[in-house]
Amino acid sequence: MKKYLIISLTIIFTLSLSLYAEESGSEKGKAVTNFPFYIFTEFKSKSNHYFPSGWMGDHGDLKVKQNYKKNAKGGTTAIQIKYTAEGKQGQSWAGIYWQNPANNWGTQKGGFDLRKAKSLQFYARGEKGSEVVEVKMGGITGRYSDSDSETSGKIVLTDEWKLYTIDLSDHDLSYVGGGLCVIFTADDNPDGCTLYLDEILYSDQK
Repeated sequence: MKKYLIISLTIIFTLSLSLYAEESGSEKGKAVTNFPFYIFTEFKSKSNHYFPSGWMGDHGDLKVKQNYKKNAKGGTTAIQIKYTAEGKQGQSWAGIYWQNPANNWGTQKGGFDLRKAKSLQFYARGEKGSEVVEVKMGGITGRYSDSDSETSGKIVLTDEWKLYTIDLSDHDLSYVGGGLCVIFTADDNPDGCTLYLDEILYSDQK
């Protein structure tokens, strides 16, 4: 009887730990060891790991085209994002998250363990130059929250492709469900703007 009691208590303790880990959102993402790890490299590429599904603010002011074929930085396609600054939802700003899985606002398991990454890198340019955007990673909260976040701060674009790097070497990247976030504001772009992105990736190099 004592032997069965010990076994039963062990099972209960193990189940309790599992339930606690699930409730606290402490599980790590899917481990990534091969870099570069792409958010976007080419339209419909199997190497893409996040989806532009997390619309925020004046989302009606945004139009995203992932198969833009003129003047791509690498390959044949780039991402084009048009922001009209009309304030259709009355927020005076708009943004979009690239999430895994799609539409995941921290409510479901997903994301990746990117602890071996040291930076987020991307190429960007504006249609005319002088466009202002902010690029972020992480920051999604909820049952399965991102383990950390970082921002580029406000970037003033040129009309030529330029490589930007966000240093992540001192960050906890054990769970990243929000791989990328791009934010526009009407204050910075009162007449709207057009942004182009390409070769967006996590790197194990700074």
